[in-house]
Amino acid sequence: QVQVVESGGGLVQPGGSLRLSCVASGTAYGIGKMSWHREAPGKQRELVASIGETDPAIYADSVQGRFRISRDNAKNTINLQMDRLNSEDTAVYYCNVVVHYGEWDARDYWGQGTQVTVSS
Repeated sequence: QVQVVESGGGLVQPGGSLRLSCVASGTAYGIGKMSWHREAPGKQRELVASIGETDPAIYADSVQGRFRISRDNAKNTINLQMDRLNSEDTAVYYCNVVVHYGEWDARDYWGQGTQVTVSS
């Protein structure tokens, strides 16, 4: 029932920018932490950035100062503004959404991913 859909990926030159979006639908209850992860070829999936409903954002050291995560709780959406992209940012970016079904019940959902390729 819960669907998580990412968008905004594409091909960009080094130094360029992209804005990723993630929309969660089918959520009957509140959404908790939302986060972006990425998976480069031959590498493990890693956390890029996360943000709670009120907690401050957390960023991986590799993207600190270049990426900015934001959320719109009313629209069940998070965005990832990516600036000064470099080749090391090339990866499939996945959105993860934690859905709370009550005070003591929660689970997370993954999107299908969106490809980001940084190349000259």
